[in-house]
Amino acid sequence: MAPSYIITLFCRESGSLSRLITSLKENVFGSPKELLKLSVPSLVYALQNNMAFVALSNLDAAVYQVTYQLKIPCTALCTVLMLKRSLSKLQWFSVFMLCGGVTLVQWEPAQATKVQVEQNPWLGFVAIAVAVLCSGFAGVYFEKVLKSSDTSLWVRNIQMYLSGIAVTLFGVYMSDGAQVLEKGFFYGYTHYVWFVIFLASVGGLYTSVVVKYTDNIMKGFSAAAAIVLSTVASVILFGLQLTTTFLVGAILVCISIYFYGFPRQDTTKIQPAETKSPKERLDTV
Repeated sequence: MAPSYIITLFCRESGSLSRLITSLKENVFGSPKELLKLSVPSLVYALQNNMAFVALSNLDAAVYQVTYQLKIPCTALCTVLMLKRSLSKLQWFSVFMLCGGVTLVQWEPAQATKVQVEQNPWLGFVAIAVAVLCSGFAGVYFEKVLKSSDTSLWVRNIQMYLSGIAVTLFGVYMSDGAQVLEKGFFYGYTHYVWFVIFLASVGGLYTSVVVKYTDNIMKGFSAAAAIVLSTVASVILFGLQLTTTFLVGAILVCISIYFYGFPRQDTTKIQPAETKSPKERLDTV
């Protein structure tokens, strides 16, 4: 995704290549401390993805689906602890309702075929717990760094994804190094693969903007809404059959989004004069 942020930064610099190079030198390569700071969420995200794979390999799909959605309340908890924000009881209720709604939307009936791979449920639960904690921490950490300085959103993303590219390249060459050296790094990249990469880049840009101007909790709500909309699009385009669990989950997602946006009641309003006692009215004169 880093090239997409570089292109965006290039456009922000009025299309000047010299300004782009200067900006990258000053804010990226000339700021090793900031680069190191943004490598933290990148490494945590890499750990999260690997732990999610380990969990999926050692848990049934339904169990994985339910437990992995705990990343939503975990993100809310990290927001409260790390950013010193407060959520109302209705907002906490909305967060857990969203968690349940997303689980139902993505629910698939258990298959009759037996799993051929030997699974370790305890290892799976430990891995999913680590993945959930990593998801909440990395997202809120990035939000905190993003909102604690005036550095450009696009520069911050480049700083984070540079370290992510380094970690990912190391993993690629550790697992498939021989094939990459033999056939080339871009072997098998079809037009469809490039299109998926483009969509992922646009999604990364959108996610960064959401985190910058709202927060990670709203990002979770928007992601849930996107799941519902994409499923509805699949019904229209591909004739996908909706299930009762999906409909119930979609309703819960919509209700949770509505409840979370409720304005808080202001308890500090001045008490109306007609509700005050005679003594209180005299004291205010």
